[in-house]
Amino acid sequence: METHISCLFPEILAMIFSYLDVRDKGRVAQVCIAWRDASYHKSVWRGVEAKLHLRRANPSLFPSLQARGIRRVQILSLRRSLSYVIQGMPNIESLNLSGCYNLTDNGLGHAFVQEIPSLRVLNLSLCKQITDSSLGRIAQYLKNLEVLELGGCSNITNTGLLLIAWGLHRLKSLNLRSCRHVSDVGIGHLAGMTRSAAEGCLNLEYLTLQDCQKLTDLSLKHISKGLTKLRVLNLSFCGGISDAGMIHLSHMTSLWSLNLRSCDNISDTGTMHLAMGTLRLSGLDVSFCDKIGDQTLAYIAQGLYQLKSLSLCSCHISDDGINRMVRQMHELRTLNIGQCVRITDKGLELIADHLTQLVGIDLYGCTKITKRGLERITQLPCLKVLNLGLWQMTESEKV
Repeated sequence: METHISCLFPEILAMIFSYLDVRDKGRVAQVCIAWRDASYHKSVWRGVEAKLHLRRANPSLFPSLQARGIRRVQILSLRRSLSYVIQGMPNIESLNLSGCYNLTDNGLGHAFVQEIPSLRVLNLSLCKQITDSSLGRIAQYLKNLEVLELGGCSNITNTGLLLIAWGLHRLKSLNLRSCRHVSDVGIGHLAGMTRSAAEGCLNLEYLTLQDCQKLTDLSLKHISKGLTKLRVLNLSFCGGISDAGMIHLSHMTSLWSLNLRSCDNISDTGTMHLAMGTLRLSGLDVSFCDKIGDQTLAYIAQGLYQLKSLSLCSCHISDDGINRMVRQMHELRTLNIGQCVRITDKGLELIADHLTQLVGIDLYGCTKITKRGLERITQLPCLKVLNLGLWQMTESEKV
C-alpha cells in the first residue's frame, strides 16, 4: 500500500522536523499545510484529503482514516477493488477517481451496492471505460450527490443523462466536457423536459458542456426553460450553437458567467441578443470567436456594462471598439485582449484613462503596442497582473 506521506505518516514527519531549527522549520512550513502542521506538532489529519495508490491495499487502513477525520479521498491509481474504500469509510464525503483509466463499470458496481448518503462529490473525469451502466448505479445509491465530474467520459450517452435526471435531484454541479455522444435530447432530460421519465436536475448551478459537438440551439432552449437556477454555463468549443441560441439565454436572470470561447458561429449579433435581455452577467468569454468585432464592444457597453471579467482574445477588435466600450465599464476588473493585433497604444491609453479598477489585463501577442502604451497601463492603481507574452520592443525602446 503506497500512500501520500503527508497524510499517512504525520508522526514520522513531526519526528523528522523536530531536529530542525526555527529558521528551517519556517521554510518547511511553506511547502504545504500538512508540513506546516507537522513542523509545529499539530494534527495533520482533520480535514485533510488522503491521496492513495490502491495496489496491495490493506482493508484495515480505511477505518483508521475514518477515525482520524479523513472524509475526502483521491485515488491516484487503482489495482485493487474500490469496494475497500467504500466499505471502510462509510461516512466518505468526496471521492476523486480522476484519471483511473482502468476503472470499469464492473468495479464501480461492486463498490456501490447500497446507499451512501454522506457522499457529496464524485469525480470520474477521464475514466474512459465508464458507461451509462455506472450512472445507473450512481443515480440509485448516491442520491445526495451535489457535484459530479464526468469530463472526458466519452462513452456516456443521453441514456446516462436520463438516469442522472431520474436519481440525482440535489445535483448542483455537472461536468460533461467532451462527452461526444451527448445531444439536445440528453440536455432535455437534465432540464426536466421529459417529466414522464425523470424530474430533471433542476437545482443545477454549474454546467460544463465544453466540446459537446452534437449540441444545438435547442439545448439552450431546454436550459433556459428548465435550469433556471444556473449560475455558470460553459459552452466553449460547441460549434453547433449559434446567435439564435443566445436569445434563449438572454433572460436567465441567475446566470452570471457564460463561456462561449471558440464557438465559431457566435458573432456580434449573438452579443446583441445577450445585451438586449435581462442578464446580469459578471463574466463573459468570447475569445477566439472570429466573427466578434468592434460592434460587440458597443453592445456590451449598452447592456452588459456590469461585467467584471471580459475575455476577447483573438477577436477582430480595434482601438475604435475599445473607445466605444470603456466609458461604461466601471466595474470591469479583468480584461483579456491577447492576440488582438489591431490594438495600439491609443487603445491602451483609453483603457488606462477609464478602466481604473482593472486588476488584471492580458496583452499577449498584441504586437502593435509599444513602451509608451505599456507605461500608461502600468500606472493603473489596482493592477496586479499584466501578461505581455509575445510583445516585442524595438531596439531603441530596449535601450
